[in-house]
Amino acid sequence: MGADIRILLEHGELRARLDESPTALAVKNALPLEARANRWGDEVYFTIPVQVEEAPDARQDMRVGELGYWPVGAAFCIFFGPTPASIGSTPRAYSNVNPFGQIDAHESIAKGVLSGVKDGQLIRVVSE
Repeated sequence: MGADIRILLEHGELRARLDESPTALAVKNALPLEARANRWGDEVYFTIPVQVEEAPDARQDMRVGELGYWPVGAAFCIFFGPTPASIGSTPRAYSNVNPFGQIDAHESIAKGVLSGVKDGQLIRVVSE
């Protein structure tokens, strides 16, 4: 069974559910996490102390609210809308990411909370 986490932001909090993948397990085992946010379009990402290879199900096209791990940059990624790599309005990662979870909130709530995140803001990820 997956794990529940909380993503604590300067102006809000989101709950998410990790799946049962090896990537999700590696992220769960690294909790709690604390890092400075980066923005790339409607993606928030931050480097974490986790090293995982690209998974067989890695992909670029993501869903709003989906969590991904970027092996190239050892980054925790939260997708909430189009990025500079997107074609249309759906999120698209720069290169393949390992999907490992999903924000529990409705898309509009997730977008509202995440759209206020600025580069350099502190993000904490903790177990539920």
